[in-house]
Amino acid sequence: MSFTSFHRLIKLCEMTHKQLQLRATRSVDMSLVARNWLFGCYIVEFEQAGAERSELYGKKLIDKLASSLAELGLKGTSATNLRKFRTFYEAYPEIQQALSVESIPVSPDSHQIMENLAGQLASTFKLGWSHYVVLLAVSNPKERRFYEIESIANSWSVRELERQINSALYERLMLSRDKKEVRTLAEHGLILEQASDVIKDPVILEFLGLREDSSYSETELESAIIDKLGHFLLELGKGFLFEARQKRFSFDNDHFYVDLVFYNRLLRCHVLIDLKVGRFSHQDLGQMQLYVNYFDRFVRTDGESPTIGIVLCHSKNNAVVELTLPEDSNIYASKYQLYLPSKDELRQKLIDWAEEMEG
Repeated sequence: MSFTSFHRLIKLCEMTHKQLQLRATRSVDMSLVARNWLFGCYIVEFEQAGAERSELYGKKLIDKLASSLAELGLKGTSATNLRKFRTFYEAYPEIQQALSVESIPVSPDSHQIMENLAGQLASTFKLGWSHYVVLLAVSNPKERRFYEIESIANSWSVRELERQINSALYERLMLSRDKKEVRTLAEHGLILEQASDVIKDPVILEFLGLREDSSYSETELESAIIDKLGHFLLELGKGFLFEARQKRFSFDNDHFYVDLVFYNRLLRCHVLIDLKVGRFSHQDLGQMQLYVNYFDRFVRTDGESPTIGIVLCHSKNNAVVELTLPEDSNIYASKYQLYLPSKDELRQKLIDWAEEMEG
């Protein structure tokens, strides 16, 4: 190893420390997840076996167990936490089928068995305990599985996971997909294979800090997005890279400007976004068609996919969109909201969507 400067020595030490410290922290967190699942498993197995059922059951069991574990000095085993551990196990009961949990001997010889079991569990769960606490609040197993897959794939922080759940990402994606695609969401998460896979309706922009009832211009909306570009990229989804703001191109003496230009590295195509705060019209779609045609003819390179155009508007008329655009169009209109969606409102939309699918 060549050391050309003292500064390099310092940087290598710093990088190594941070990386291994992160690895150690993650290892501890994965061990905590494994422990909590096992505790939940023990509690459920005890209850189902009927052991000392007359004296210890339900609330009495949890309270007495919490008290006994506290006397042993075990941290994080309050009655509230033990109930979470039980719920955690009940959300992932299928894992027990692949593990020999029931036959663990309570003796000095059990250490190696327990170490192997904990190792298997730690490799099974990919997120930290704080993530699973958030996920357990999602009652729908398919929805919970979707958020778990996306958290792992996108390295979401706990805060970002909470934000995606509160913004009803799963429901919004469901509303823009058919039955087969909805099934894929729950089993494999969001997979980008075609232009429509990047579309969300509505797009949630509560992080911009703009009030719904205030007057703002398209320029102010655009500036707010640029100021919170990191948040906006997360809202757009996987694979997005920011390329340009107010991208200019010209024909003869006519100059045109695309509000926001992105590139999606998974679909390998440009994604153009035009912002509309006023009344949405078919002219907006025609303008976007011009932008898309230009990029496809003069910017797109060999091997890249066709350009996607999105008109992001405050409100839209679905009938106008359907009449204006051909079925195979790569242009879409999506609403944006400056507030988190109402769960009741989305629930009703999902009911209407399900009825349409059945019809």
